[in-house]
Amino acid sequence: MTVRLEPGTAAPDFSLLDQDGETVRLSDLRGEKIVLYFYPAAMTPGCTTQACDFRDSIASLQGSGYRVIGVSRDEPAKLAEFRDRDGLTFTLLSDPDHSVHTAYGVWGEKMNYGKVVEGVIRSTFVIDAAGSIAIAQYNVKATGHVARLRKLLGIDA
Repeated sequence: MTVRLEPGTAAPDFSLLDQDGETVRLSDLRGEKIVLYFYPAAMTPGCTTQACDFRDSIASLQGSGYRVIGVSRDEPAKLAEFRDRDGLTFTLLSDPDHSVHTAYGVWGEKMNYGKVVEGVIRSTFVIDAAGSIAIAQYNVKATGHVARLRKLLGIDA
């Protein structure tokens, strides 16, 4: 059974490599508001749609004080290719053993084309400046998710 995070709980810390092979630690980002989203795989149709929506909304999110970070199981080289191919302007992190996915409750059973499979549950977390979960959204849809998140956060386009 996957444990899901609730608002008010501490965001699990992590240390992962980004698209450039640099280490990113959540603890080093204290004092910043973070939109941390988990997606199944770089350069797939749904994940590209979602990433491009974040890219297209980055000015309004950053203008409201949020830093966007995407996490997948892809290796840094593939994340760099994804960033370059789609002009992504935010950090992408590699979690190949899905340990951070598990800590956030986004690795587990899900329905995929009518079958139960184990994998990434597309999810988004807003982490406040103190390092606590402010919003936890599981099973989000790739299309329209960023617009709904902005509305929830009170951020205009």
